Amino acid sequence: MSNINQQLSDTFNAMADGLLSGQFGKKTRIALTLVGSEHGPQELLRGAQLVARQYSDIEPVLIGCDDPECGFECYPAADLHECHKVMEGLFADKKIDGCVTLHYAFPLGVSTMGKVVTPGTGREMIIASTTGTTDTNRQAALLKNTIYGIALAKASGIKKPTVGVLNIDGAALCERSLRELAEGGYDIHFAESGRADGGIAMRGNDLLQGTPDVMVTDSLTGNLLMKMFSSFTTGGSYEASGFGYGPGLGEGASDKLINIISRASGAPVVAGAMRLCADAAKGSVMKRVDEEWEAASLAGLNSVLAKYRQPKQPVEAKAEVTAPPEKVTDAEIGGIDILEIEDACQALWKANIFARTGMGCTGPIVLVARDDLEQARARLTETKFIG
Repeated sequence: MSNINQQLSDTFNAMADGLLSGQFGKKTRIALTLVGSEHGPQELLRGAQLVARQYSDIEPVLIGCDDPECGFECYPAADLHECHKVMEGLFADKKIDGCVTLHYAFPLGVSTMGKVVTPGTGREMIIASTTGTTDTNRQAALLKNTIYGIALAKASGIKKPTVGVLNIDGAALCERSLRELAEGGYDIHFAESGRADGGIAMRGNDLLQGTPDVMVTDSLTGNLLMKMFSSFTTGGSYEASGFGYGPGLGEGASDKLINIISRASGAPVVAGAMRLCADAAKGSVMKRVDEEWEAASLAGLNSVLAKYRQPKQPVEAKAEVTAPPEKVTDAEIGGIDILEIEDACQALWKANIFARTGMGCTGPIVLVARDDLEQARARLTETKFIG
């Protein structure tokens, strides 16, 4: 009986909200963690308040807030680690559709796809990708970034997104691979550079003008672009424009929709990130990723990726290493080159230190138990994986 009463209560509350806002139907519940910003929790709270005023289809849920007068459903948390534990619980209980947070370590194979507003024309443009890495091989990563960027664009409501590849190292090889997939039947729509000679390779002008719907690049370049686009009017200390660094997509990504902002993100970017997260949730972005991957695979994706695989060391030159007993990994070590991250992990296993690989906001990381941190640092220094 109580369940029926609750359902009736929820129905009448939704009707009342709809009459007031003009928005009927279930709202998309997007969580926001309030800990870790360089501008303080009040700036992040202001982002949630902007969302509530601007978008009647989004219901903010705050994590790291213990003020019952804030006007939102809120959950207390002492630090960012605890915020993420609360977030995981809310996902498990299906109480939220997505979450906007910062400093979240995605596993290797997962990268974030962000979105900016271009200063030349005011167009919105997806940057694929902005943090993390989809593959340790640069060419394979660019190809995968293209697929995930298209998936986000389609989830955001763009039926036939145009794709351009930023004119960086590897752009020509990426274009060749994409055209090979197109010849194999993959439905991809190439943008044309705004420069006189055209082409899929995007120049700096195309960045400013927002020529493609999806701009493909490596994650380090993408991260730099996000910071430039979001704070070019503020001198860099305050990100004032755009939609944040986007959702983590890729192989090994969970079904949890987690979007990233940075410590410098201001309220307008926080609001934009929550909007992008809600759009990705309503557009079933994880399902879109699977659909795009399947379509590209039917067009020959796996054979294209196989060309980029780095040759493995001979078996006799690299002995098999067994992982030590698993531990909770709540500490991280950065500064390791992406091409050496797996070897660094194995070096710790050889020293009987349990470790995992991951990707933080600033690059590759090795995750270890907090009580093993100093020993792990010493081992990685000794084996010359860190300075």
